[in-house]
Amino acid sequence: MFDVATRLIRSTPVRQVLTVTLLGLFLMSLLPASLDAARGGGKTEVLPVQTAAPPAVFIETTGSDVELRRQLRDKNGVSALSSSAPGIRFSVAPTGSFGFITPRLLGLALVTQSPDLPLEQTASAANAYEIHKLADGSGMLVGFVSADMKPLLTPSQRPKNVRLRLYSNPSDKAPHIAAVPLVKLVVDQMPLKLDPKKQDSAVVLDMDLQGTANRKSSQTGPN
Repeated sequence: MFDVATRLIRSTPVRQVLTVTLLGLFLMSLLPASLDAARGGGKTEVLPVQTAAPPAVFIETTGSDVELRRQLRDKNGVSALSSSAPGIRFSVAPTGSFGFITPRLLGLALVTQSPDLPLEQTASAANAYEIHKLADGSGMLVGFVSADMKPLLTPSQRPKNVRLRLYSNPSDKAPHIAAVPLVKLVVDQMPLKLDPKKQDSAVVLDMDLQGTANRKSSQTGPN
């Protein structure tokens, strides 16, 4: 009888230790995997950010190409891509930055509804379009429009859908700079050269600016 009591006494702490250990392991398994990464123990996965599409931007003043682009960049809060990333995809470009894309690549991306765009730090062609990546990761396509587009692009006055002609360069026909959200664009044809005989002729892109997002967004990557 004494031997039985001794075995029970000795086995009780062991059972308690095993119980506590198993309970601790179970609770640790419930902790989010990102907790270790937040403490510097690993890398976190950057998931796509879902945000409402930004409104179109229309600059009322006219002026030189350089001045108009500066005004719009200031308004959208973007700066040039760093020289360390002369070529980069939109999805991994830093927020609050801008880059350029050739008309051909832009047309292909929009017609095929590609969620990503290849960007350059500096324009490789005189007729390149400018792309802004806002602080929330949203993409904006920059171009030039006619004066009569103002009420159609103003958020408080804009109808649900707008047929838009966006030029790559300013002209007497399109003296105002504007930016439209990429996720609201529907394009079914490639940009057209205004002067087919010139290699770097300004181009125009016909598109529909929808009232709601219709394209997949590529708001992934480091901020």
